[in-house]
Amino acid sequence: MVKQNTAKIAYRFGDGVYLNITNRCPNLCAFCIKTKWHMDFHGNNLNLEGLEPTAGEVVAALEEELKKAPFKEVVFCGYGEPTMRLETLLFVAQTLKGWMAQAKYPPFKIRLNTNGLGNLINRKDIVPELRRVVDVVNISLNAENETVWRSIVRPAEGYENGYESVRAFIRACVAAGFEKVVVSCVDQTGADNQAVEKIASQDGAQFYLRSFLDAQN
Repeated sequence: MVKQNTAKIAYRFGDGVYLNITNRCPNLCAFCIKTKWHMDFHGNNLNLEGLEPTAGEVVAALEEELKKAPFKEVVFCGYGEPTMRLETLLFVAQTLKGWMAQAKYPPFKIRLNTNGLGNLINRKDIVPELRRVVDVVNISLNAENETVWRSIVRPAEGYENGYESVRAFIRACVAAGFEKVVVSCVDQTGADNQAVEKIASQDGAQFYLRSFLDAQN
């Protein structure tokens, strides 16, 4: 019997529709709900169990969800790093841009929530491709230096020196002219929040301090 995936691909939170396209991530952050092995977000099962949706399945789930109620943004954000599936991300975002051009839905924004390691993951500069189809980028920095970053985000082998790559990604996104670039840090993890806020400002981005409880729910 073929295993059935019952996880949500598209789910609601606030004014947004969120897309869960992968559970894979090169980090295992100390605050991430995956450390509890209970990948449920406000009643939505986000555990793909290794069965990642195809681009077509994501688009179908999106169409089904978008027609249910008004929304202000579509966000690539599940319990994994969306840039692990760059081609799917780009295809779906381009489809959304097409729907906007057709005025299929009232105006909305396309946002990417990312750990900032997309260039390392894909071994190329992905910012120009993202800029064509994404409006807002939220980047989780979570630390003021590489030593603290390693202890909090716990990167996989091959990504241990990724902190400076994240910083470079932030600056590249700012330079590329996204509508908004936000750098975030989770509170109560051991990071110096004020120092991270200063780094975000130096790199030209906005800063957002995430609640530790929000990161765990």
